[in-house]
Amino acid sequence: MSYCTIEEVRGMIKSDALNVIIGDEYIEDELEREAKIVPLVEEAIGDADGEIDGYLAKRYPVPVSPTPKVINKFSKDIAVYNLFSRAGIDEGEKEKNFLNRYKAAVRFLENVAKGVIDIGASDNTKRAATGFQVNSNPRLFSRNSMKGM
Repeated sequence: MSYCTIEEVRGMIKSDALNVIIGDEYIEDELEREAKIVPLVEEAIGDADGEIDGYLAKRYPVPVSPTPKVINKFSKDIAVYNLFSRAGIDEGEKEKNFLNRYKAAVRFLENVAKGVIDIGASDNTKRAATGFQVNSNPRLFSRNSMKGM
């Protein structure tokens, strides 16, 4: 299960940027270019989902299903960043926007992991955060039972 689709990520990338992402070779044929970008997008989505799960696993069972809208958004942002970072992000140009969106996604996910932000999925905090469960006998001594002693 992925938090976003190939079509969603591909829709965020302008066609003139595809050759930059694919690599050194220029591919003029649109169908050939699309055929080469799909496996790269799939890999970028897989990496994004793995990164997201790494943060969410501290508070939620992963993968989170159904996917909250905010996780879908950040999955797309991280996947697009992963694609552009293959060729290097030029911080002086429009690619800086992808870096900024990636950093915002990471900040958000860090806050989810800390419990500052709730994504609205079923919270499994105690099990996920501690990894163990404590069972004990009923309390034997209390202020009331110890009165007068």
